Amino acid sequence: MHNMFFLQCVCLYVMAELPSGLLEACVVLGAHSDKLRDIYQQSKLTELPLLEAEVLQVHAPPFVSKETNCSQVIGPAFSRVQRRKSFIKKKRRDRGAEALPNGETVHRAEVSSATEDISVPKDLDLIALPQLCFPGGLQLANELKEDSYHFLVFTDLFGNRTHGVVLQYYRAVQSCQEGIVQNGHRWNPSKSRLYAPYAVCVISKFPYYNALRDCLSCLLVQLRPARQADFEETIKEFSAKLSLVPLPPPGQLHVSFSLRPLQVVLPSREDQDSPLIDIDLHLPFLCFSHTTLLQVLSCLLQEQRIVLFSADWARLTLVAESLLLYLQPLSWQQPYVPVLARGMLDFLMAPTAFLMGCHISHFEEVAAETEDLILVNVDDGIIQSSCSETLDLPAVPVAAAESFTSRAECLQLHYDLELCHLGAGTDANVLRSQRRDWQKRLNKQIQNIALELVVNIFRDVQDFLNHEHRVFNSEEFLRTREPADQPFYKKVLETHIFHSFLRDRLNRKRDTFSRMEQTTRNHAHRNRAMTESPRRPPMSELSKSSYNSYTSPDNRLSKRLGASLPNLEQPANDATTAIRSNRPASLRKMTPDIGLKSPQPVVKVFRLPEFPPPLAYHYVQNYYSDMVASLGKAINATPPDVSALLARYHYLRGLVNIVSNRRLDALEDFQSLYKTDSDIFPSRMVKSLVDSLLEAERIQADKRPELKRLISRLKRDQERERAQNGDGHEEGAVKRFQLPKKYMQLEEFVKCVQESGIVKDQGTIHRLFDALTVGHQKQVGPELFRVFYTIWKETETEAQEVSLPASVLEHIEPSECVFKLSSSVKTSRGVGKIAMTQRRLFLLTDGRPGYVEVAKYRDLEEVKVSSAPFLLLRIPSLKLRVRGRKEAFEANLKTETELWNLMVKEMWAGRNMADQHKDPQYMQQALTNALLMDAVVGSLQTSKAIYAASKLAHFDRIKMEVPMMVPKTTAETLKHKINPSLELAAPQAVDVLLYTPGQLWVSVSGGKVMVFDASSWSLTHTCHVGNARLNCMLGVDKDQVWMGSEDSVIYIISMVAMVCNRQLTEHRAEVTGLALDTDKYSQKVAYSSSAEGTVMVWDISTLQVKKHFRLSCDRLQSVYSCNISLWCCSRDSIMEVWRNGSLKHRLNLPEQHKGSTASFSSILLLPEREELWSVCLDSGEVCIWHIKDTTKPFQRVVLQDCTGCYCMIKVKNQVWVGGVARSSTKGKIYIVDTERHQVLKELHGHNDKVTTLCSAEDRYILSGAAKHDGKIAIWKVE
Repeated sequence: MHNMFFLQCVCLYVMAELPSGLLEACVVLGAHSDKLRDIYQQSKLTELPLLEAEVLQVHAPPFVSKETNCSQVIGPAFSRVQRRKSFIKKKRRDRGAEALPNGETVHRAEVSSATEDISVPKDLDLIALPQLCFPGGLQLANELKEDSYHFLVFTDLFGNRTHGVVLQYYRAVQSCQEGIVQNGHRWNPSKSRLYAPYAVCVISKFPYYNALRDCLSCLLVQLRPARQADFEETIKEFSAKLSLVPLPPPGQLHVSFSLRPLQVVLPSREDQDSPLIDIDLHLPFLCFSHTTLLQVLSCLLQEQRIVLFSADWARLTLVAESLLLYLQPLSWQQPYVPVLARGMLDFLMAPTAFLMGCHISHFEEVAAETEDLILVNVDDGIIQSSCSETLDLPAVPVAAAESFTSRAECLQLHYDLELCHLGAGTDANVLRSQRRDWQKRLNKQIQNIALELVVNIFRDVQDFLNHEHRVFNSEEFLRTREPADQPFYKKVLETHIFHSFLRDRLNRKRDTFSRMEQTTRNHAHRNRAMTESPRRPPMSELSKSSYNSYTSPDNRLSKRLGASLPNLEQPANDATTAIRSNRPASLRKMTPDIGLKSPQPVVKVFRLPEFPPPLAYHYVQNYYSDMVASLGKAINATPPDVSALLARYHYLRGLVNIVSNRRLDALEDFQSLYKTDSDIFPSRMVKSLVDSLLEAERIQADKRPELKRLISRLKRDQERERAQNGDGHEEGAVKRFQLPKKYMQLEEFVKCVQESGIVKDQGTIHRLFDALTVGHQKQVGPELFRVFYTIWKETETEAQEVSLPASVLEHIEPSECVFKLSSSVKTSRGVGKIAMTQRRLFLLTDGRPGYVEVAKYRDLEEVKVSSAPFLLLRIPSLKLRVRGRKEAFEANLKTETELWNLMVKEMWAGRNMADQHKDPQYMQQALTNALLMDAVVGSLQTSKAIYAASKLAHFDRIKMEVPMMVPKTTAETLKHKINPSLELAAPQAVDVLLYTPGQLWVSVSGGKVMVFDASSWSLTHTCHVGNARLNCMLGVDKDQVWMGSEDSVIYIISMVAMVCNRQLTEHRAEVTGLALDTDKYSQKVAYSSSAEGTVMVWDISTLQVKKHFRLSCDRLQSVYSCNISLWCCSRDSIMEVWRNGSLKHRLNLPEQHKGSTASFSSILLLPEREELWSVCLDSGEVCIWHIKDTTKPFQRVVLQDCTGCYCMIKVKNQVWVGGVARSSTKGKIYIVDTERHQVLKELHGHNDKVTTLCSAEDRYILSGAAKHDGKIAIWKVE
């Protein structure tokens, strides 16, 4: 038994990484006892001197150990600190028995040298600590002074921060020396009392400022009556208790513990990427006016040299920490020392940006001695520069500042107002809990307001990023800012803080910024549209809005409140009807963060057991056993559907099991955690845990299937990480767009144009390359590209500067913008400038600007170049014939005629394509083509310029080459199209479609999932689940969507939070099918199938496998539940299976397909008709089988001009079949009558095979196509 225990202890010692705990170290500092004795004996001192502070004690975990025959072995504690280093400390000169910091005593004969070497954590720098714990110096006193607290932040070379909370308190000097005999005489206690300050500094990796202050307050209660002899032991015991405290994981679980007389609470971070907040965030609002606060934040964003001043050391750190938290998720990258001791003022001479804090007494000295500092007087709420009393720095952009100020004015900052209706509390812990709850609500409001400020400042950055080439077009971003805001952005764009922010955007980091930016983006654009006259938006912004920009009068999308699906046949004017409240804003109840709040989960507090005697090994082990038992009870008492809370209990129990040396139990907990919330899975720690397993433990783990799967998954993830690191891809690199300096071949030209942000589509860029290289070598020179780029940007700027009067605006739609204006010309309808919008041409008449309608593109009948007589000359003109008008419109455009002829024809052809195909992207692409033509003609300035521009007339050429008419049946049934690949260089295949009430889920390549609002078909969310293709999706309940992936994982997305934090990892091959049903006890169960033939039955509430079985087949592709059996489709057969897994029937491929390459691709059950329908990949027919007689299909429906089918779906009394045409290899959909077994319609809506179908409430069918098309078509069900 003894050997077994020793073995366990050794394992703990060799473990690579232990979980982090609350305590890194506890350090006691003060004056050396010899110095105090000398001063005490000088009774006639008129002025007490400043003394040098020293480290007196260091207490760092682990605190308990077990002596064995061979060595001393470390015992359990929550501490990542394993490596140690030496710290040389002066010894006391007296020869009595000496107490060392580790608690051992050394005989006086051994204490002879003037120093001693103590062991401290390797990352802990104790050299500067005495100065920081006594930043104003160590000053003795003749009377007892008030205790004080202040806060420290230490930053290492890598930018990692450690935090300290310091308690300063005074003890009488004679009581320190009582009982000491010197030269045969006892000290005289009747002398005047002398008090010396001591500092106790608790150091933690985490900023638990309030919690650690509470802990030190409890310690002080014990220290006050303690004798000097017990002083060290009391502090050591206090430190040992803190080392037993585990930290809560991110999320809705806090941890609390009792230190008597207080109950101390450790709050958790909101999520994995959020900072930990344990301070009162409203302090800066109490110190500064809103204007001054915005100035301070502006200085931080511009990375200035900033110094905070206050008479209160604690206030310096708390205000500095709050200010940096306001900037989240932007992270301060520069030196940060919120408390500078008087001996550290030379730090302020550093040439780089920094944020530091000084005592207010040094204000004049610092202001006089240093230049270019921003001086912030926290006590008086004043900001100035060291050169003058004003601040000559650009301010925060006006619109963002006004929004921040209006929200900040609504904050309720005074807790006393909250207490008005409450009685006098008698329980200190209850009062503290009430105050904590109020502070938590206020902190959240302030976080939301500050985050909105950051989002409003940097919202548009997204539009100027090119993710493929990791480029930020800074010049273009600057050019599109308001002139008054440009100086601010010029400075900010050069900072480290902004560069880090850019890197996160390019890495598509899903953080608080991206979430708020997405939820408020549409609102911001809507507000802009309501307050400004329409301006031409940048192309990047225009393409984003094109997801839902199609507005055919016949097929306008509904914006009715509460509509879950668009009524695609609603009248046109409904689309622009805004639902607004007529109630005055002043009468509405305002909260500071209205419109910014997200639903907050209910927070639970896990209370740790009462602390044991913390310096005894066995007591500590029993304490951990009690904690494991308490967590087990909490897990059993938590309903399975509260998975987020369950995950956090498992996380905590896993930590406790690690430090108490129960490795396999810890792995079990982390496996449960991985399934319920993978976002907080501590992969590095678990890998370390796996690496430390002994051979016997590894064998046991391999016998437990779930643990074996977890270990293999960790290995796979590690290999993938290595592969990603080895492929040369730099996640950190961010490039600024620069004009080329050398000639470019096609490939380089494509990359350059994409980086510039002009256009991403490769086909369009190829045509642009052809246009710019007409008549010479196939390469584009740097000068030509510079001219082209300049003209493109100048034209964009000119269009953005067009300000239309109200008399004109009332004739066009709110979303319309002028993209091109002609010169002032004579026309058949008057003199003026021809304006081109995305929907029409109109004449902006000269003199008093007026509106004359020329034509909507869809109404054009003829566009041609003509000539108008003028005296003896004939002037080139553009002639347009418009449906419903007798007279043609003619404009004497002179030299511009040919260009306008090309542009108008392209817009006309694009509109016709968009109307016929119900696809708004055609109009967007035609507009891009027309604008590129304009830039090409402007940059070439040769006789071939018009011919070159005609290379970009893509839709006009298509109209000439192939018939554009969409078959009547298709045109009547097709209602709308969505392009999920809109912002990509090339289309991506639509792999899976799923409709849930109000939302359309779209899976495209590599685990990317896009969610569209079904009332407007606008994109609302994008997320990534794994890195592999998704094969299937299933809406399981009101909040869960399950997704089966090629990487063998079932990912679970929460519809409310739009996060994927749960995974089912039991399958060993790619997941191919998902189905839903109720079992014999009327409980919902889910079925999943994987390619190698495994079917699993899941309990939805617990996410546990109830049953699983394996079928013998060639690639199992899908599973369906029908009555008392399951139907499973593989490539070579269809199997009916009893629910216990035994095979009931097997249907093989029909005779005529055997031996060919054909294989089943999809099946459909019609239980009410007792029919089974099947289709094959390489066959153009539908086979219909009787469920009760599956020997052969009783009916075959031949699909004309079809070479293969991929998917089927039933809606009403129809079956829709998605396939590919024989003649054109384009996608086709066949609608088959379920009663007569006849093809009712053939629909032509895609340029590639139709791979997926889904139904939206039996009113619409949505179809998705393979990668050469990559679009989603929405069809009306008759």
